[in-house]
Amino acid sequence: MARETRKSGGQIRWRLWLGLAATVVACVCAAVVGLKLRDFVATDTRFVLSRDSKDALAIDGLRYAAQAKVRHVFDADFGRGILAVPLAERRRRLLGIDWVEDASVSRVWPDRLMVRIRERRPVAFVYLGSTVELIDADGVLLEPPPQASFSFPVLSGIREDSTEETRRERVRALLRLEEDMGYLAKDISEVDASDPENMRVVVQVDRQAVSLLLGDADFGRRYQNFLGHFPEISQRLPQARTFDLRLEDRITAKE
Repeated sequence: MARETRKSGGQIRWRLWLGLAATVVACVCAAVVGLKLRDFVATDTRFVLSRDSKDALAIDGLRYAAQAKVRHVFDADFGRGILAVPLAERRRRLLGIDWVEDASVSRVWPDRLMVRIRERRPVAFVYLGSTVELIDADGVLLEPPPQASFSFPVLSGIREDSTEETRRERVRALLRLEEDMGYLAKDISEVDASDPENMRVVVQVDRQAVSLLLGDADFGRRYQNFLGHFPEISQRLPQARTFDLRLEDRITAKE
């Protein structure tokens, strides 16, 4: 009985070793096949990104970002197999291009790359020294693209040395004001957000540019109240161009 038990245990161990050996052989074979397949894809001309093919690098979503800058990211990849293209590194470089908010790069077999771009959306103009730039909702400065037309207010309160956090805070103050103003925001030509607790705007009323102090809340209601009294105010104070709307029961003309 003991002899049969030892014999049975030996058979089990032999089968385990045989199964383990078979698994190792299968893994080695799979690795060899994978390496050969990778070498084949990397060297075979059918998988090479070619400059001669106009569809080799497809770019989608590009409107304002410079196409030359996007294509330059992939200069080193032409003439190589698409399997060798480091997709994560190429995406990282794309995110460094102005106007590019997000990007993805994917292989399209056998010999193409697909690039999808999501561009930033500007919300205002910003004067920095002698230059004019655009700014998006995250406070990122953007160079105006040539031959592009935008209709945004000018955002004041941002300097060349302003931090990203400061720029973001000023832009959010602008967006909060525009949201509260609703359709009346179309009258705004300039927003001074130097002090987000005391917003100042320049608006066009009856073809006149007037400056309004709006405080930090109820922008739309205060502006509507001003519009309702403006004909009377313009008759009494025809030269007044700055008004303080922060007090609930009065409109004060400023010198």
